[in-house]
Amino acid sequence: MINENKQWLQIALRVEGSVIKSIYPQIIFCGLFGAFISVLYYFKLPVAQPIFGSVIPSIVLGLLLVFRTNTAYDRFWEGRKDWGVIVNDIRNLARNIWVGVAEVQPGDKEDKIAVLRLLVAFAVATKLHLRGENNLSELGELISPIKQEKLKLTNHAPLEIAHWIGDYLQQQHNHARLNSYQLTAMQELLNNMVNSMGACERILRTPIPPAYAIHLKQLLLIYCLLLPFQFVSNLGWYTGFFVALISFTLFGIEAIGTEIQNPFGYDANDLPIDNICNSAKEYIEHFFQCRECDGYVIKEPNKDLISQT
Repeated sequence: MINENKQWLQIALRVEGSVIKSIYPQIIFCGLFGAFISVLYYFKLPVAQPIFGSVIPSIVLGLLLVFRTNTAYDRFWEGRKDWGVIVNDIRNLARNIWVGVAEVQPGDKEDKIAVLRLLVAFAVATKLHLRGENNLSELGELISPIKQEKLKLTNHAPLEIAHWIGDYLQQQHNHARLNSYQLTAMQELLNNMVNSMGACERILRTPIPPAYAIHLKQLLLIYCLLLPFQFVSNLGWYTGFFVALISFTLFGIEAIGTEIQNPFGYDANDLPIDNICNSAKEYIEHFFQCRECDGYVIKEPNKDLISQT
């Protein structure tokens, strides 16, 4: 129980990963403005106006903040589900290829290994695509140099890699190493991967309407600037502190929604897609490197990475 309380306190006092760094200018500004109103009140100026509390009803502002946060979290959660589908389909497709594609010629196993690595390359390329990064060096150990050069000439690396995987499956069917049922099942898994990538693109390219975001920020600022006029007659010199505390609460909720609405970046609260891609890569590498001669035993991947998918 003591350890749990200590951990709770550590989380409550944690700055890294919170939105404090992004909202502290607004907090300081509102606090100083509250202190300024306290000074005016001290010199008997008529700044105490409790009627200002009804200008923007708190329930209206609260509903707007709840809607903003829920909308952003829906985008975050949908992105997490889409990445979970991508990783699960990669695992299923890798297993089906390894077990289902017959090895007839000496180079067939090497081709299998290459296409399994293409599955991981699809996840990594999707991550880079969603982040708007053109540096494909992270794909170096997953695809051949020739394919890397081809990817540099395309505008959509994940779709090009999906095309290569689909072409491999069709070739295996043409060479009678896959039957029609197997081909259909594997193509369906590949299609699901592409659909999930498209869903992530939809999240990325459908921002929160600017008018809504602007209006909410304006209401927050007006509300926090009116607070000192309501509090100063009762709080006196403590007005600035309490205004800063309330503004921390309101601006913090709004900042959380802003941070998680695009969950594919590098922010502390974004999806851990680097770890998700690493878990897929580790699974594939162990899939064909750690099998025993009977073809059934697979070394367990890193559970810490797998748990994040």
